[in-house]
Amino acid sequence: QVQLQESGGESVQAGGSLRLSCVASEYTYNSGCMAWFRQAPGRGREAVGAIDPDDSTRYADSVKDRFTISKDNAKNTIYLQMTSLKPEDSGMYLCATGFSTCGVYLWGNPDEFDVWGLGTQVTVSS
Repeated sequence: QVQLQESGGESVQAGGSLRLSCVASEYTYNSGCMAWFRQAPGRGREAVGAIDPDDSTRYADSVKDRFTISKDNAKNTIYLQMTSLKPEDSGMYLCATGFSTCGVYLWGNPDEFDVWGLGTQVTVSS
C-alpha cells in the first residue's frame, strides 16, 4: 500500500511557480507532521519545510518567503506552493513523515523520518 505519493513536478523557467502535492493514506496523514525534502543529484536530502497537525509551518531559510506548505484534511493531502523558482531549487522533491511534530527533527538526520514517498522531479532552468 502506497503511504505517500508526490506529484506536480515538472520543468519550469527561473522565476516560475509550481505546486507539488503529496497524498497520504488516511493513517499516515493522521500520524503527525508532514515534511518536504529535496535532493539534488550527488547531494543529500535537504529539508525544505514541514507542517504540523496544528497547521504550524516551518521553512528552510533558502525557501522562506518563496515556498508555502498547506494541507487539505478532506483529501489527506499536503501541498508545496513554490514561487520565484531558482535553478538551485531543482531536484527530487519528497514528502515524509514519522513524528507527531517535526520540530527539531526536520533539521536533523532525514533517515529518522520512517515513511517516504518516491518523489517528484522539479527542474528549474535559467
